[in-house]
Amino acid sequence: METYFVYVTAKDTEEAKRIAKAVVEERLAACANVFGAIESVYRWKGKVCEDDEVALVLKTSNERKAELIDRIKQLHSYDTPCIACLPMVDGNPDFLKWIASETQG
Repeated sequence: METYFVYVTAKDTEEAKRIAKAVVEERLAACANVFGAIESVYRWKGKVCEDDEVALVLKTSNERKAELIDRIKQLHSYDTPCIACLPMVDGNPDFLKWIASETQG
């Protein structure tokens, strides 16, 4: 059973919560954590930018990962949203089973 943390940045708390609620309701993610304000520094279209954003971490199964990525892109306001999947290499077996059961389509 492969499970993943999916790291996403959003323009604000409202957008992060909207994405979180939609993907959990659709069983694409078992749960979401909205971390609040972060400061991002990045290069975009040839210049260095600084913006306030909100970090969001979702937990999902390998089976729902691709669909989750597609859905986040549909819901997100950015042209190229940050969506990074990090495998969970170990953890509480009961928690990992819960992620798998909550993301069954």
